[in-house]
Amino acid sequence: MSIPLLSLFIPTFFFVSITPGMCMTLALSLGMSVGVRRSLHMMWGELIGVGLVAAAAALGVAALMLQFPQAFIFLKLGGGAYLGWLGLQMWQSKGKLVMPEPGSKIQVQGDLQLALNGFITAIANPKGWAFFITLLPPFLDQSLPLAPQLSLLVAMILLIEFGCLLIYSSGGKALRHLLMDRGNVKLMNRIAGSLMIGVGLWLALG
Repeated sequence: MSIPLLSLFIPTFFFVSITPGMCMTLALSLGMSVGVRRSLHMMWGELIGVGLVAAAAALGVAALMLQFPQAFIFLKLGGGAYLGWLGLQMWQSKGKLVMPEPGSKIQVQGDLQLALNGFITAIANPKGWAFFITLLPPFLDQSLPLAPQLSLLVAMILLIEFGCLLIYSSGGKALRHLLMDRGNVKLMNRIAGSLMIGVGLWLALG
């Protein structure tokens, strides 16, 4: 791929990734509740989903999916309801994602479940499919082999997305420390829970 094309591609997709959305809000919420380190499990699940969506969009599969939005209905509603339920538990300082108050015991959500949360959020977002099918194909040169170009672009998308997820998760962790220093554990759980509920509603109704 040409350097001028890549120099346009990188800032374009960085701007898209860094813009607040479902995945970034999820990273922010988990950064607050479980910290950056455990949020990494959500991130690798989300990156797998983003990679699949980006590759499918470039190959034209997304065009078919967008014509039949009912294919997303069950995944959207199920995933949105699940994330909303997790957020409601967090708001009530219950469940496996909350920050425990001093002296309390809490069950921890498994790493694979965190990854599944990220994966579902990535692949069940019709706006993500629409976005990739609109912006990704113009960066592909039809006169050159498709596979190497697609591999490079998807790899760059994943690197950009991962960096943005880390930024949001780190921001959540910083807010977590600020609230913890003031003893506002319940407030922190409610903020993180509200963000999670918002992601669930966004996913189900978007």
